[in-house]
Amino acid sequence: MSGTTKRQRVVVGLSGGVDSAVTAWLLKQQGHEVIGIFMKNWEGDDDSEFCSSNIDFVDAAAVADVIGIEIEHVNFAAEYKDRVFAEFLREYSAGRTPNPDILCNAEIKFKAFLDHAMRLGAGKIATGHYARVRVNAGTGCHELLKGLDPAKDQSYFLHRLNQKQLANTWFPVGELLKTEVRRIALEIGLPNAKKKDSTGICFIGERPFREFLNRFIAKEPGPIRSDKGHVIGEHVGLSFYTLGQRQGLGIGGLKAKGAQRGGGDHAPWFVARKDMASNTLWVVQGHEHPWLLSNELTAQDASWVAGQPPVATALAAKTRYRQLDAPCRLSVHAADAFSLQFSEPQWAVTPGQSAVLYDGEVCLGGGVISG
Repeated sequence: MSGTTKRQRVVVGLSGGVDSAVTAWLLKQQGHEVIGIFMKNWEGDDDSEFCSSNIDFVDAAAVADVIGIEIEHVNFAAEYKDRVFAEFLREYSAGRTPNPDILCNAEIKFKAFLDHAMRLGAGKIATGHYARVRVNAGTGCHELLKGLDPAKDQSYFLHRLNQKQLANTWFPVGELLKTEVRRIALEIGLPNAKKKDSTGICFIGERPFREFLNRFIAKEPGPIRSDKGHVIGEHVGLSFYTLGQRQGLGIGGLKAKGAQRGGGDHAPWFVARKDMASNTLWVVQGHEHPWLLSNELTAQDASWVAGQPPVATALAAKTRYRQLDAPCRLSVHAADAFSLQFSEPQWAVTPGQSAVLYDGEVCLGGGVISG
């Protein structure tokens, strides 16, 4: 967050969770004029047991009342459906595994929401993300940094943000540990101080994922084959599986003919490949099977925080959230395409997920894994 003390109108995305609540309180304590915005991004399930939108708004409104700020309910469902959900379905239909939360940040929270906040006369927007923004003294560029709490860092989900977006954004809780955020919330009597952190994709919530996806993507059953080529089961449709998946394969008790590397007769099965042309799901036994390990990847649709690819080639990357940074070498092929070569093999590198590059604590950007 910027070190400025100048009073500004700051519009905070209040989600109903404790992180955004403490964000709003911190900014008000610093003397800013704070306005809360609750974003409704999904419609159609508000009366179901899985959608918490109505509950979250009640919590956000209660927080605004305690802090003493105004709150506005804004519906971005149409924008979300066009910009995020449609892409989500396209990717799954093509056999890839997208990360809609990354697209939601780039298209909704830091575009549609940012535009709305600017129309309200905001000087800045702020969210409860665990990340930080710093201006590089040498280049004048805004840098996206990891949050100080390594267990909660969310820079991976924010890697598509650009210079304009970062220049207009503050992440106050990115400077804090989660335990400190909880402590502040309890001390000031926020009603959601002990509220459990939300999990899962925003529009799916806690519902069974396959059940949700089945509403929008037709099932096309096909063979499940082992790496030896044996048909050992039937899948319900390639779109419903992701690389590295272990649960829900329906072959849990099946033994392989001969022990596999890293496994054995009773080792668990994992999804290793998806062949869209033949509608075949390939599975292997053992977590360390060679089919699950990759020394390199290619990525498309690259987005760089600085507006251009980094010059440094010896960097680190995450190929999924919560993964430890893996040393790698970057090769840029075009403005929107690159490849990574890793020092150590990476497990279940998944097309559709994002490969995000880091130089120490600085998040440089990334791209969508294509192979």
